[in-house]
Amino acid sequence: MSQRTLAGLLAVPLVLALLVAALFTDLPYATYAPGPTVDVLDQPGGSETVAVRGVKSYRDDGELRLTTVSVSRVDNKLSLPELIAAWWDDDEAVYPYDYVHPEDVTAEEDQREGAVSMVTSQDVAIANALRALDYDVEPTLQVAYVVPDSPADGELEVRDVLLRVNGQRVTDAEMLVKAIRRTKDGESVALVVERDRKRRIVTIEPRVEDDGVKRVGFTPGQGFRFPFDVAVNIDPDIGGPSAGMIFSLAIYDTLTRGSLTGGGAVAGTGTIDLEGNVGPIGGIQQKIAGAERDGAELFLVPAANCADALGVDDGDPRLVRVDTFDDALESVQAWGEDRDADLPSCEETQDQ
Repeated sequence: MSQRTLAGLLAVPLVLALLVAALFTDLPYATYAPGPTVDVLDQPGGSETVAVRGVKSYRDDGELRLTTVSVSRVDNKLSLPELIAAWWDDDEAVYPYDYVHPEDVTAEEDQREGAVSMVTSQDVAIANALRALDYDVEPTLQVAYVVPDSPADGELEVRDVLLRVNGQRVTDAEMLVKAIRRTKDGESVALVVERDRKRRIVTIEPRVEDDGVKRVGFTPGQGFRFPFDVAVNIDPDIGGPSAGMIFSLAIYDTLTRGSLTGGGAVAGTGTIDLEGNVGPIGGIQQKIAGAERDGAELFLVPAANCADALGVDDGDPRLVRVDTFDDALESVQAWGEDRDADLPSCEETQDQ
């Protein structure tokens, strides 16, 4: 046997071992895939997704679907076969792992941020819809998140309106945080909150965390005092602010007579701010794919996402560009009346 042949035979096991290692080695990539869509006008099991008390509401045909993205888990990096499969799947997107899951953000922090964003986006959406219907809306500071197993857990609830802290009127989040941190060791913070339109006093003893900072265990956020009760009942596992625009449309539809969509199926995505501006989101291509899968006929695209949306535009669903809540409302109303209505398109954005 020649020396070259012997070397080749000895190399075979090494090559095989390297191939096996490559197949099962975690690679620094993560994926976005189409997630479930949810019809916000639905009443699953007789329970209203948009629940209204204190004013007449209307239940009509049609769908307004929020869209989601399924993100690979924070503790799950891709193997080589998974990476190759994701690259070849038109509906999936591959990103560097650190882009999707930054190293300086823990899974707990990510969950908290998503929960806070969802609560805030729902309330801003309600405010936009009510203002469009000429209702008065009063801004407040409220509890947006309660940390599990913290001193506040069981004492405060999400959407408690924060009125006073240690006898002082709460003016903003910074003032509230400073008052809590100034609390003397062994003493409790006295909070006056409004829950279910009733005031109550809650006393909580702050806990010194590992970083040496006193906290009671909740996150304050933007809230509002509405003229009547409106709630959006969504699976708490769905986090983030990207359904804000769809929430606003669904609330507006629930509070007005007739079907906003003309009985059709509309999906979309986009954040919404207090001025009604619709902002960009991540995973637009996966959200369009999910909407197409679930039968949406029209998809509302934030203007800033139009370029990426055009990359998967096959005409189904029809893509409509939106810059503001008013844009979205006008487009859906026009489409509900006439499926061939002339609506703002993403192609127009490209031409500008």
